[in-house]
Amino acid sequence: MRVRQLKAYRLHLPLRRPIRHASAVRTQSENLLIGCTLEDGTVGWGEGVPRNYVTGESVSGALQQLELSNIGQQLFQDCGSWEDVIHLCEHLEIFRPPGDSRGCYGNALRCALELSLLDAYGRLFEQSVSEVIVRTASNLNLQKTQQQVRYSGVITAAAPGSELCSALKIRAYGFAQCKIKVGMPGVDDADRLTQLRRWLGSRMDLRLDANEAWKAEEVKSRLQSFLLHRISAIEQPVAHQDVDVLTEVRREFPIRLMLDESLTSSLDASMAIRKGTCDLFNIRLSKCGGIFNSLRLAAMARDAGLGYQLGCHPGESGILSAAGRHFATNVANLTYLEGSYDRHVLGRSLTKEDITFGYGGRAPALLGHGLGVVVKPDALRKMAVACQTYQLN
Repeated sequence: MRVRQLKAYRLHLPLRRPIRHASAVRTQSENLLIGCTLEDGTVGWGEGVPRNYVTGESVSGALQQLELSNIGQQLFQDCGSWEDVIHLCEHLEIFRPPGDSRGCYGNALRCALELSLLDAYGRLFEQSVSEVIVRTASNLNLQKTQQQVRYSGVITAAAPGSELCSALKIRAYGFAQCKIKVGMPGVDDADRLTQLRRWLGSRMDLRLDANEAWKAEEVKSRLQSFLLHRISAIEQPVAHQDVDVLTEVRREFPIRLMLDESLTSSLDASMAIRKGTCDLFNIRLSKCGGIFNSLRLAAMARDAGLGYQLGCHPGESGILSAAGRHFATNVANLTYLEGSYDRHVLGRSLTKEDITFGYGGRAPALLGHGLGVVVKPDALRKMAVACQTYQLN
């Protein structure tokens, strides 16, 4: 069975409320959605979330890349098994412009294409995308299947009254872990953490995300002010160009350092391991180029004695949430897990299924064919601001 058609959509997903952190403020999420139709009419869906400040990508740029990638010739392969589909996905060649020294420009497009193929063929084979993850993770000695996983809560930068409300909800909802966004200009984060620790309780595992907020010369003083609050990790405290300073910081402070904006590809991962700039990788499916690339990054972290988490982009729809769930329920030793925030973040759902986590951040494995979620046609019509169609045969 071959691919007959691709449709690439530029989507504007409304958010319930503005999401603020040190690198951006957004009231909607601009996402890339790809629909893949097989010869028999089976349709699969994939999503990417390009972020210019992370990988330099945009949705318009991804659509241009799709035009330049000769995708029709690449997808002209008859797939009758998961082995064929995996081979097809692994050999996709995305056009990369000159100057992509980190090998990450095009990751969102690769993720969306890959997921659309896996979803379509999963529906054709009447099997779950988890089957593919189990196979690949087993080969990397990463596989561990669980019937339930547990997500973290998150507190973004907001007014004190809103933060109090968020903290009390997270505590009442039974979360075990919470990530707090820090680094907004003019905000005393040490004072915030004193209050948030009191509201969230002494047993909550707290970690921070600075989103590249600080200059290299101020990282140590910032971390020093957080030591009393028993912070378990801090994510991307400096911009990517300053990341080398973290080698020394890591030796001097007991707080684990996590890379996010500086962890987009195997090239980034190799550099981080060689220079010793982190203790944890933040792996995000869209940022890192899909399931297969993300599994390889997890294996690299494991082999180097580092930890890894599965993160998400604010504004992911149920498509990426479902992909993250399949990943999380079949990959061993995730230190933290983020995602499935759907109805807590999105102003409108793209999928018929609501797979938002439940009490305590707990969520079950997904059992349906493909990704296990279906796009709502009316929601797609309202959110799509552009569409390109590619007939492949």
